[in-house]
Amino acid sequence: MSSNTEDAEDTRGSVAVAEAPEDREAEPEGGVDLEALEAEGDIAADYIEGLLDIADFDGDIDMDVEGDRAMVAVVGATLDDLIGDKGEVLEALQELTRLAVHRSTGNRSRLMLDIGGYREGRRKTLTRLGAEAAEDVKKSGEVKPLAPMTPFERKVVHDAVAAAGLRSESEGEEPNRYVVVHPAD
Repeated sequence: MSSNTEDAEDTRGSVAVAEAPEDREAEPEGGVDLEALEAEGDIAADYIEGLLDIADFDGDIDMDVEGDRAMVAVVGATLDDLIGDKGEVLEALQELTRLAVHRSTGNRSRLMLDIGGYREGRRKTLTRLGAEAAEDVKKSGEVKPLAPMTPFERKVVHDAVAAAGLRSESEGEEPNRYVVVHPAD
């Protein structure tokens, strides 16, 4: 499953988070509601802990708030089965966890789940991929489409392309949505 809120879209060379107006949650005047995000993290951690117990997996749960989203990470030695091939199980667990938070709070969640450092490793790899694609486009002056990616992966690539001073867009339909890097105007 995917979430449009994780997918960055083209906005005059900078990256913005694309959201449907009905998906936006009201924020307090100061910006991010830290208390609400911490509550999301607590609910998610309880849900994940229950899943780990049922599946008989050992893991420690870390919670944090990064920017405007709650972050929950499961760390442990034997978690590869919870990540799956190319993070597919992780993506499914994240969506289930978001649904559990939604059921409890009534609010849509943008919570990010990481297991065994998989997302952090992917973030580093994808940042490098985005920077390399931007360099290729700068040299060739030609548009460069990349392979299909998850919303999380596309967001990381969009950020790397924007940091390199170029713009990018997401094209296609899920699950084959991909990033296209454009030369500077």
